[in-house]
Amino acid sequence: MFENLTEKLELAFKTLRGQGRITEINIAQTMKDIRRALIDADVNYKIAKDFTDEIKQKAIGANVINAISPGQLLIKIVYDELVSLMGSQAREVKFQGSPSVILLSGLQGSGKTTLAAKLASYYQKKGRQPLLVACDVYRPAAIEQIKVLGTQINVPVYSEDDIKDPVRIAKNGINHAKTNNRNLVIIDTAGRLSIDEQMMDEIENIKKATNPGEILFVVDSMTGQDAVNTAKAFNDKLDFNGVVLTKLDGDTRGGAAISILKVVNKPIKFVSLGEKLDAIDLFYPERMASRILGMGDIVSFVEKAQTVYDEQEAKKIQKKLRQNQFDFNDLLNQMRQIRKMGNMKDLISMIPGIGKAMKNQEFDEKSITHLEAIILSMTPKEREKPEIINGIRRKRIADGSGTSIQEVNQLLKQLDEMRRMMKKMNAPGMKGKFASRLPFMN
Repeated sequence: MFENLTEKLELAFKTLRGQGRITEINIAQTMKDIRRALIDADVNYKIAKDFTDEIKQKAIGANVINAISPGQLLIKIVYDELVSLMGSQAREVKFQGSPSVILLSGLQGSGKTTLAAKLASYYQKKGRQPLLVACDVYRPAAIEQIKVLGTQINVPVYSEDDIKDPVRIAKNGINHAKTNNRNLVIIDTAGRLSIDEQMMDEIENIKKATNPGEILFVVDSMTGQDAVNTAKAFNDKLDFNGVVLTKLDGDTRGGAAISILKVVNKPIKFVSLGEKLDAIDLFYPERMASRILGMGDIVSFVEKAQTVYDEQEAKKIQKKLRQNQFDFNDLLNQMRQIRKMGNMKDLISMIPGIGKAMKNQEFDEKSITHLEAIILSMTPKEREKPEIINGIRRKRIADGSGTSIQEVNQLLKQLDEMRRMMKKMNAPGMKGKFASRLPFMN
């Protein structure tokens, strides 16, 4: 996500390196490069031009203090303008009525059905009792898909197999929610491959019949500038409340995220980053601006970690590390915690400095699965006391996990190195050097 844009912006900022101050001359090329980078990322040309004109005006009028360079000052100005362009702050869904109704709109293939389940899961964790309503009566297996997704997150789905009237299904779904104490209704609607009058009239009729408190336009961010044009057409018809960008983890240039608010004057409320049903986040303009400028997003990283953080388990691990008793059971638990946080490459890109340094590295998620298979092929005693694993046991573990003896040896070596490192950190005279970094050692 935004990798090409990030790289091109970094090249643009290099123009000002070594300059003593910002002038009309040295900033002209930089603005030209930034504008070209934005257009290449599918940002609307007029928006890109207005954006760089505003930056130029502020940059030339800014005072460069001794503590920072002109390049650093320009990055700060670009950051502020990006945040402003994308909406300044996060915008939550507004709940009104009992039940509250969220109506999803968008073209076929934008990811509405999966998003409906993601939103249901998201708000269920926040204490809501959601109901999914299946109003896509045209796409083959659409109703079955949402039922499967609902089962996965333990959220009920309302559908009517013998009725092909989406408006009636939506109204009946709301009545069903009222009688079953569900305080949030999420309506999944039909889409088309392109905007068509019948689809637009149908969803407008659903809006009139259900009076939703929130209408969200769901758009596939990989459609680039077309996403902005489609958003405008839907907004003209529905006057929706906000936008959800899906598939931001794919091969997207990201221009829609930068353009869409300016064109339709409606905020981006959520971003969806994958197929997993917990892969949804509120859209924070300041965090997105940081990622676009290659500064990472440590706040989102910490929030993801907190969702899988088990305080009691952490204390147990700390105690075992302190006593040099960390074993394969502990390593397996830690690996599973990390996997819950999401795609490894996306996680690393959130860490300032690390993402840039490792941008060309490939992260094979299967490698974690291989390590897990090796550990699970051990006996409980072997996991607890790895030192008993001899040559015969190593062969058995390799055969049982479908890996090689070399891979088993490598894992054993890694655990041994972790133990030796912790032993050194707990040695007399060394504790103080690490105490400020490791709170559990205080």
